[in-house]
Amino acid sequence: MFKGSITALITPFRNGKVDEAAFTRFIDWQISEGTHGIVPVGTTGESPTLDHDEHKRVIALAVEAAKKRIPVIAGTGSNSTDEAVELSQYAEEVGADGVLIVTPYYNKPSQEGLYQHFKAINDAINIPIVIYNIPSRSVVDMSVATMARCFELKNVVGVKDATANLARPSQTRAALGTEFCQLSGEDATALGFMAHGGHGCISVASNVAPRLCAEFQNACMAGDFKKALALQDRLMPLHEVLFIETNPAPVKYAVSRLGFGTPDMRLPMVPVSEASRRAIDAVLLRLDLLDAKAAE
Repeated sequence: MFKGSITALITPFRNGKVDEAAFTRFIDWQISEGTHGIVPVGTTGESPTLDHDEHKRVIALAVEAAKKRIPVIAGTGSNSTDEAVELSQYAEEVGADGVLIVTPYYNKPSQEGLYQHFKAINDAINIPIVIYNIPSRSVVDMSVATMARCFELKNVVGVKDATANLARPSQTRAALGTEFCQLSGEDATALGFMAHGGHGCISVASNVAPRLCAEFQNACMAGDFKKALALQDRLMPLHEVLFIETNPAPVKYAVSRLGFGTPDMRLPMVPVSEASRRAIDAVLLRLDLLDAKAAE
């Protein structure tokens, strides 16, 4: 069900509120550009600074806008198991195709705690669960052995692997088999991840270059790694500049340059600096995503 270029959607703001019209237009554009799936309210969607009502509203909007044309994997993780259960149940209720559950941040649970967290969510819903393993933000790394235990649960189907460890997909494949859905969570290493048996990427860059990212994933899935490498070479400057400052400030600015919402962030996140804006514009120009007149 989950494969290819899956966009970790930004959440556009206007005057301090979620810009629902821009968000809906953005999803329509993503689908028209060939994106294979979307993830609302993940890290790139600024889930930490959305209140619960906003979080739920963004999930519902994404489901409504997608109209079952592509899968919607709702970000419903939390470092509170009860909160993750509530958000996941809501996502199922409004028609999401799956949920993305981050390993609990700040708490630093043990491997047993991680398993029990995912088991509680699994037991409360009936839609697919994708584990989001991102040690750089959550400070915990789910081991392959714990992932194998979770895969025995009825709803756990895969992982968004943001470890940037290219040995991990092969280790996971050896332990869990080819049916476990492995999605890269790191654009810059997605080519290697796919060559190691990955199924796709939950991408930041596809917010900005959805057609190129979809073409890249299509090439990988077809086993055409020569074409994929050529596309990777084109996309690499974008992958780098979108992390010139902490995500999602750079991608939020880039998307605003394409006409979807503003670069506004919520504290403690702030918009990118003027120097970063110039660097992002330069890459958008190089990829023909922004014309020279608009960049002036």
